[in-house]
Amino acid sequence: MSALDLEALFGSLSRLPDVEADNLQAYDATDRLLLETAAGMVEPGARIAVVGDRYGALTLGAAAGLGVEHVRVTQDLFTGRLALQRNAEAAGLSNRYSHHELGPDLLGAAELVLMQLPKSLAELEEYADAVARYAAPDAVLLAGGRVKHMSLGMNAVLERLFESVQPQLARQKSRVLVAARPKAVPAEPPFPLAEVISELGITVCAHGAAFSGARLDIGTRYLLSFLDRIPAARQMVDLGCGTGILATMYARQHSDARVIATDQSAGAVASARLTASANGLQDRIDVIHDDAMSTLEPGSADLILLNPPFHLGASVHAGAALKMFEAAARVLAPGGELWTVYNSHLQYRSALERLIGPTSAEGRNPKFTVTRSRRAG
Repeated sequence: MSALDLEALFGSLSRLPDVEADNLQAYDATDRLLLETAAGMVEPGARIAVVGDRYGALTLGAAAGLGVEHVRVTQDLFTGRLALQRNAEAAGLSNRYSHHELGPDLLGAAELVLMQLPKSLAELEEYADAVARYAAPDAVLLAGGRVKHMSLGMNAVLERLFESVQPQLARQKSRVLVAARPKAVPAEPPFPLAEVISELGITVCAHGAAFSGARLDIGTRYLLSFLDRIPAARQMVDLGCGTGILATMYARQHSDARVIATDQSAGAVASARLTASANGLQDRIDVIHDDAMSTLEPGSADLILLNPPFHLGASVHAGAALKMFEAAARVLAPGGELWTVYNSHLQYRSALERLIGPTSAEGRNPKFTVTRSRRAG
């Protein structure tokens, strides 16, 4: 595929159903650089896997541009999976890839792995360990990212797992790390982690992609300080559940409630399931991999708890929180409540008033605000 053809493919990609905006694209210079670097390494019949494709640029670029007959791919985000499916259908490439969770089905005998570097070192460690553990003995990992988001810590993670890690020259503010000759790994993978949170009396489990790992983040801690004031509910949803701490604490306090924990991150969902099981609540908490409660019925929840993100990927953007507020407006029953904790400088109260209904500030500390929004009838 020529550079012109690659640009045509990239230009056709959509982020949908993820948030779209003028400053948000379905591809970046890292996708292009990874594919160009891979082009000199791919031979006919090569077995290629892709880790962390955002919206399909790497998977479809490998299939159409590198002559790879079949690409195996894993994506953490539910929106990314749907976007890849939509973009593959539009490009006529639906039969050229298959989706897998992280493990031997994805990486077994893979000779070349293309990876968009994740934000956290923990997520990178879990992915790189899986490559070293399951891919071919002579596998090469191409891990790329935007230079401003890369750190020497990423090199260090890869150097623990590969004999050779070579940073390539940066181009268009992106860089590729070439990791080769996987080292032997311990019998047990490094993730998931499990930690006892003594102040809560629960065990929290976390895969590498889970926000805040197996720790209690300060926003969730502040929202939990209002747990005695949060009402009992027939059905409660922990929206953007992460490791499932809110769902776990609410289920322990309200034994009659049906509790749903949902997140668009597969790593978070796997973590929340393990957290529920570690605390004997696996039969009380339903954990769902979903995008903004799209599989839940309108008016089906009496209560939603939310600690929304304020990033979309590496971009600071309010779109993710606003999408969650809109979803809450759809899923809440009349009179149902949304309790939200957010960084006070974000000033979400007017959006909550507009999208949900009457909203009161229940508490504020130097960093966070907790609001209570009641769904209008």
